[in-house]
Amino acid sequence: MTEAYIFLADGFEEIEGLTVVDLLRRAGISIQMVSITESRTVKGSHGIEVTADLLFDEMNTESAQMFVLPGGMPGTTHLAEHAGLAELLKEQAAAGKKIAAICAAPTVLGGLGLLEGHRAVCYPGLENGLTGAHTSENPVEISENITTSRGMGTAIPFGLALVAQLRGQKAADQLAKSIVFSKE
Repeated sequence: MTEAYIFLADGFEEIEGLTVVDLLRRAGISIQMVSITESRTVKGSHGIEVTADLLFDEMNTESAQMFVLPGGMPGTTHLAEHAGLAELLKEQAAAGKKIAAICAAPTVLGGLGLLEGHRAVCYPGLENGLTGAHTSENPVEISENITTSRGMGTAIPFGLALVAQLRGQKAADQLAKSIVFSKE
């Protein structure tokens, strides 16, 4: 049973993608890395190749509770251009499933109209892409079923926020302590 999916496109920001996968798996959450390319091998924005668990067309989203987009360029552009992903995100958001994006990727959600009336953040300077959102400079914003974060430096708080949503704040706090993460 997959609880969460994270979508990888060539040019994704490795720290944003892999930190989320690492933290959720440490918390016992089943998260699958999904390639939106024709190959399971996806090359990050800094040349690190990652082998995804499955291709987009191989997903079974019935048990999924969360869908995550890492940022990075041109990864975010590729995510925004994927018609199947756009439809999936709109359907899942309408069903009340959790949608999360970090760095430049919240602009994908803005482009789909999913941020209308929500609080949201993104990489500094890209706020115009958060169509309809109320923006801030917080590291992470959770607004109903939408979670957004600012960038590579906020990847751990973002991942912990996702853990808290799926396993509770106590589990997120225990995980933060186990990885020697301090909010100060």
